Amino acid sequence: MDYDAELVEFNPLALTCDERLVAVDVKIIIDDNALYKHPELQKLYGRDLIYYERKARELGFNYVELDGDIGVVCNGAGLTMATMDTIFYYGGRPANFLDLGGGAQSERVKEAVKLILTHPKVRVLLINIFGGITRCDEVATGIVKAIKEVGINKPLVVRMLGTNEDEGRRILIEHGIHVFSEMDDAVKKAIEISKQLSFR
Repeated sequence: MDYDAELVEFNPLALTCDERLVAVDVKIIIDDNALYKHPELQKLYGRDLIYYERKARELGFNYVELDGDIGVVCNGAGLTMATMDTIFYYGGRPANFLDLGGGAQSERVKEAVKLILTHPKVRVLLINIFGGITRCDEVATGIVKAIKEVGINKPLVVRMLGTNEDEGRRILIEHGIHVFSEMDDAVKKAIEISKQLSFR
């Protein structure tokens, strides 16, 4: 309770000859949202993360590293999970979970896309956006900026639906990026590209 820990697990716990209890090994998980109260722990936090997990945390993204080759960028944890489930359903494997959050502006989208485009195991990037408070034109602008800045030529598959969708589509189509309306169609295309690239 003093350290806002979600878990403290001692295993094994030893009783020494002089009657002291000693934790021989321990696992402690601190609530991320409480770290601001514990500056002594902040410098230790995240040192075991790989580069992409650490970088995503610095940028404020919800990110989980996975073992596939299809990069995933979505807005909202539910949509991201549904996208990953759909990838698995059609025989693909996601390389990551990256949730932009709601209302993402173009700069935030740009940083997310840049991060995943530079990931060495990502063969194709699938971006799935449902524009409620997130505007599709902002997403499209961020995607285009990321491609220009990174200069890495990896296939992108975009599914975009919602607020300012027509403008977002126009921006992407002008830059040679095809946009899907249905998630299943976009996922199938990403898997098809991934499989084609795996045989090269």
